[in-house]
Amino acid sequence: MPRTYDNSVFINCPFDRAYRPLFEAVAFAVYDCGFFPRSALEVEDSSQVRIAKIENIIRESRLAVHDISRTQLDRDNHLPRFNMPLELGMFLGAKAFGGREQRRKAAIVLDKDRYRYQKFISDIAGQDIRSHGGNWATAIRCVRDFLASQCADGVVLPGGARIVERYREFRQYFSVACRKAHFDTASVTFRDLAALIVGWLETHPL
Repeated sequence: MPRTYDNSVFINCPFDRAYRPLFEAVAFAVYDCGFFPRSALEVEDSSQVRIAKIENIIRESRLAVHDISRTQLDRDNHLPRFNMPLELGMFLGAKAFGGREQRRKAAIVLDKDRYRYQKFISDIAGQDIRSHGGNWATAIRCVRDFLASQCADGVVLPGGARIVERYREFRQYFSVACRKAHFDTASVTFRDLAALIVGWLETHPL
């Protein structure tokens, strides 16, 4: 699939081990819906400042999935984690103040609970925040519905239940493929994950 501005989807989410099942499910859903997921993890380049990498991805992506569910206090330093709200703000700023193409941006904002954001980021009140409840299948359905609204006229995506079913099938393949390649399933790189998803989709088209 050629990557373009219109089909690129910036995934702004936590990268910790506990969130990993949702991250992998969302990446799969984006690919399965015919779009191209982008992530700060896609390039391992220590010479590039992380915020510059994120700016480039936001600039090159018309769409985005923002998950702001990880803002609780860290157990070690008792401070909140604001990377995701920061990157959401950068995306909204690009849409508001960018050029013609940037103003075409669209996004879905996810949280664990639908109205929890009002307690820590009330300035986005009025946005249609979607709740995944920490469940990867619900996250897939939310992402599918958002991307369906961004498809060209006449394009109809399969329902969320079908994509959830396909993801379960992919997970079986994923486990076997990781064993064969000697990958640790809990720490597969984004590029390797993407390669496995694309490989599976080529033999299991919708």
